[in-house]
Amino acid sequence: MIRAVFLAAMIATFAAGTAMAQETCESKAVGKDGKVLAGAAKTSFMKKCLADSCAAKAVSADGKPLSGAAKNSSIAKCEKGA
Repeated sequence: MIRAVFLAAMIATFAAGTAMAQETCESKAVGKDGKVLAGAAKTSFMKKCLADSCAAKAVSADGKPLSGAAKNSSIAKCEKGA
């Protein structure tokens, strides 16, 4: 019985830690004063954040950064899917 409770507690701890570690562009959209961005400022921030995160993922199968049309295609696909 104690073993099952301990196992459940460990699983819950790791699941909660993983969920809290994921930081999205939405959660980063905060101004210098600590307030959540809104309107044009939020739209601009979200566009830049999404582009930056997709650019970091634009790598080939062997781990080298993509360039040219392959990079543009990869970024466009990433932005549509996100």
